[in-house]
Amino acid sequence: MNQERIFQILVGPHVSEKAAIAADTNNQYVFKVALTAKKAEIKKSVEQLFKVKVENVRTLRVKGKAKRNKHGVSTRTTWKKAYVRLQQGQDIDFASVE
Repeated sequence: MNQERIFQILVGPHVSEKAAIAADTNNQYVFKVALTAKKAEIKKSVEQLFKVKVENVRTLRVKGKAKRNKHGVSTRTTWKKAYVRLQQGQDIDFASVE
């Protein structure tokens, strides 16, 4: 898989309190990914970019909320996130990505 496709699949890390708890307790990291990304592609992308071994990947779609504004009702975009569990002893350091 080429570098361009890796960065198309992995949009960025998702930082939240729930993601921090998952990282501490389950050795899981949460990423925002492309809506068209498959689990196998996400696994390969994380392994190549961070040079770690991935145990499994879980994905879910976060549906965009309907918001009211002065023009009526608009909808935020739907996005996809992936919970990536690393093998024992593996760790991701976001500061050292090439």
